[in-house]
Amino acid sequence: MLIGALINLSTVDYPSKISAVVFTLGCNFSCPFCHNPDLVSASRPRLAESEVMAFLDKRKHLLEAVVISGGEPTLQSDLFDFLGQVKALGYAIKLDTNGSNPQVIEKLIEAHLIDYLALDLKADLLDFPPIFLSKNQKSQDIGQKILKSLNILRDRNFPSEFRSTCAYPFITAQSIEKLAQLAQGQIPWYLQRYRPETVLNPPYMAAYAKQPTDQDLIHFQKLAAPYLPCRIRE
Repeated sequence: MLIGALINLSTVDYPSKISAVVFTLGCNFSCPFCHNPDLVSASRPRLAESEVMAFLDKRKHLLEAVVISGGEPTLQSDLFDFLGQVKALGYAIKLDTNGSNPQVIEKLIEAHLIDYLALDLKADLLDFPPIFLSKNQKSQDIGQKILKSLNILRDRNFPSEFRSTCAYPFITAQSIEKLAQLAQGQIPWYLQRYRPETVLNPPYMAAYAKQPTDQDLIHFQKLAAPYLPCRIRE
């Protein structure tokens, strides 16, 4: 596993559980508002997997869960082996993902290697912004893959949540309503602001992006509410 960071203790990353958070290096997206640019570029120094596992073994009687975040964890070739080791220590596991690898998500669920999943809904899946992607990726293909991941979670009734970082022009009233229609059901959707102090593409964000106001977030929540539970996360 390419690991770039470890948070020793968190009370907010896994619902109702005290967790550690493992951040993987590398991502197949380049979201302008990403607040972990050094993880995306894999420029952060790497932590030894053995060091992380030794920490988790030592803290297994104090922590309840491990969150695997990134970057994009589903890109890691040895993700299954790593999660198997974490599971053997008795931890519940949450996966944070952009949803672009639905086949990996489905296999992880089938193998009982994850207990909870957070899926990012970054923009309208039927009109996915090319700026998020590398040149060899097609927006329509990626949008359909994320939609497949969404449907896997909903069809299996798997413990999960959707979340969106609200930054104009990617999240608007129009895209909120389209996403809500696609995601409708009982999986909760959390809306949050982006962090302007550290972003992957500062020139783009300075030129084109806008932070939502409290009124914007409340409006988005009201638009989504007829379709699925929607909450604002500070």
